[in-house]
Amino acid sequence: MNDTLYINLLKKVLTDYHRNEFRVFNPINGNNLNWRLKVLKQIDKILNKKQYAICKFTEYNKEDRLEGKDWPTYADTMIGLKRLENIEYCFNEVIKDNIPGDFIETGVWRGGATIFMKALLKVSKIDNRTVWVADSFEGLPKPNEEKYNEDKGDQLYTFKELAISLETVQGNFRKYDLLDENIKFLKGWFKDTLPTAPINELAIIRLDGDLYESTMDGLINLYPKLSKGGFIIIDDWGALNSCKQAVLDYRTKNNISEEIRPIDWSGVFWRKEN
Repeated sequence: MNDTLYINLLKKVLTDYHRNEFRVFNPINGNNLNWRLKVLKQIDKILNKKQYAICKFTEYNKEDRLEGKDWPTYADTMIGLKRLENIEYCFNEVIKDNIPGDFIETGVWRGGATIFMKALLKVSKIDNRTVWVADSFEGLPKPNEEKYNEDKGDQLYTFKELAISLETVQGNFRKYDLLDENIKFLKGWFKDTLPTAPINELAIIRLDGDLYESTMDGLINLYPKLSKGGFIIIDDWGALNSCKQAVLDYRTKNNISEEIRPIDWSGVFWRKEN
């Protein structure tokens, strides 16, 4: 298989764009269930005790998967094909123009975007750049509402499906045969890990922290290390106002005027000119 076929196939595999999926049955709570749901609910309880589950075959919406609008059951990324293609575009520009620096994503979920970064490096036979994988590996932090009013009321910290362990992400790298000494993991809240991360230069920054606080932590600690000609990608610009506001505030404070370019309904990016 040539490199182009490999990368195109990998994008579909990472997003599970090539197949439908089974979703675990979630019976509705309450007493107003029809008899079929009541039976299924009882069966589900019995199966759960033996660590089995009732699943339903689901045909996902391909447009949603393309745009990264759904949360796949099994895929290793939820960012969709367009945002993976954006990583590929930024990578190709960085290599073409010989922009120095490593790659980083802050907020990695199951690791798909950073796995893709590493795959691009591998097919290009580049072994002198590090991919930094930054995450709490425990989900999102509870909002600090006193310090960051923009995050007030955010409930993402309660979503258990966003808490993917470090061991799981490392295992995902292994199953693609892409875990080596040039993959570095930064485990912990961004406010604790990013200020002291041993990173000298960055060529691509991908921020996927959702919150105002997490986005600002990424910008403050990483953007000054972005090489001229490097790219910064913001995953949640169109999805979360708190993230967008953090980006706007940082750009205003630091007189950043580069054009913000859309990727899809949510993601944006720009190239550092100065």
